[in-house]
Amino acid sequence: MLNTFVSVADQGSFTAAARTLGYTQSAVSRQVAGLERACGVELFVRGGRGVRLTPAGEHLLPHARGLLDRLADARRALRDLRSLGGGRLRVGAITSANAALVPDALARFHAAHPGVALSLREGTTRNLLPLVERGDLDVAIVSTQVRRNLGSAAVELVHLADDPLLVALPAAHPAAAGPRVSLPALAGDRWIVADLPDAVAAVTAICTGAGFTPDTSLRVGEWTAKLGLVAYGFGVALVPAMAATRFGTGVAIRRVDPDPPARTVYAALPPRPVRAPATDALLDALRDALAAGVTDPPGP
Repeated sequence: MLNTFVSVADQGSFTAAARTLGYTQSAVSRQVAGLERACGVELFVRGGRGVRLTPAGEHLLPHARGLLDRLADARRALRDLRSLGGGRLRVGAITSANAALVPDALARFHAAHPGVALSLREGTTRNLLPLVERGDLDVAIVSTQVRRNLGSAAVELVHLADDPLLVALPAAHPAAAGPRVSLPALAGDRWIVADLPDAVAAVTAICTGAGFTPDTSLRVGEWTAKLGLVAYGFGVALVPAMAATRFGTGVAIRRVDPDPPARTVYAALPPRPVRAPATDALLDALRDALAAGVTDPPGP
């Protein structure tokens, strides 16, 4: 109705507006009459030589133009959102995924869709899942290392990878001589672990299964700190393969014999009706990054 009203006002004639809009004259008349009923006032003075705005019509005209402009802006924004020419994507990720997987995937995504604004939040699986559930994140890269049961009606889990656990030890450590390390050979070492109860429990369970109780007196928050302590000979650490792609000098990364259970890495997403259009494109970028081997564990 507003578009018809503006067209009649601009052209001063129902007939001319009908030609411009591709309507019949009677359809234009009905739309204008309906708008007048909705507004409770007459908007045009009808005459034999066309129509002119009433004072009420003159008052409405700039508001109608503004509303139509905003509607056009909204349509363009929605079109950009669908075509990934605009909008935003809010990503969350566990620390180990941010070592290589997420940066590589975001670089691929940005190269293909530079108009989409990206944001990234790092956290634990325990912290990230509620953010997805509440709609504060569009996608989060999480793992079963902290929570085995990740099920939720408000979150869909898409399998990305099974990530093996490796061991990081000082390069001069006697156990680093071969391609694999037996866990009992590290029973006398200190174990550097994340300062989280679940992380300490996971390392303790793995070592207990190998026949010893680990010394977990060295507890830090970041992978860089863990590997730094390893490099300086303070101890050893279990490292997900995803986090082992970026290690410095003085650190040897080896497979464990027998292999400890691998963790599963997922993309956690809202249900499809409320999913950001850019989410599927990011999932493709994550899969492409994995296929390219960005998280492959290093050789001995």
